Amino acid sequence: MENQMEEVLEGIYQKTVVHGDNIITVLQEIQNAFGYVQEESVNWFSARTNIPASKFYGVITFYSQFHMTPRGKNIITVCSGTVCHVKGASRIISRIRDDLKLAEDKPTTKDMLFTLENVNCVGACSIAPVVVVNEKVFGKMNPEKISKTLKTYKE
Repeated sequence: MENQMEEVLEGIYQKTVVHGDNIITVLQEIQNAFGYVQEESVNWFSARTNIPASKFYGVITFYSQFHMTPRGKNIITVCSGTVCHVKGASRIISRIRDDLKLAEDKPTTKDMLFTLENVNCVGACSIAPVVVVNEKVFGKMNPEKISKTLKTYKE
């Protein structure tokens, strides 16, 4: 592990664990610092705190907010809840994958500009189908609209 990473982790340790914060807070801080939770960070905290790594991984895999792989600069979240599904979410996802040249098994573009996520519900059924890009909500989407919208994020 490089010294810079260890310094950041020590800072997170001093900010959180020393003050009695929980594993969720530690993981949030790690993700904020590095963009995702790396295996090295989990192992470092496990050794430093005597908390089994499995407890960290249990939290990481339970909460969808945590990611163990790097994510793109722009996060595209497509709602696939019942109403969005019926109104064409799968066509929107297909268009996004085509536009970004994303393989079925890859959520992030090679240039790290976009990550595509599919979620069960964003709670905006009245404006279905819904796509969220970097926390900005776009309602009543269709394949053509999403293509135009994503072009503005490529610049």
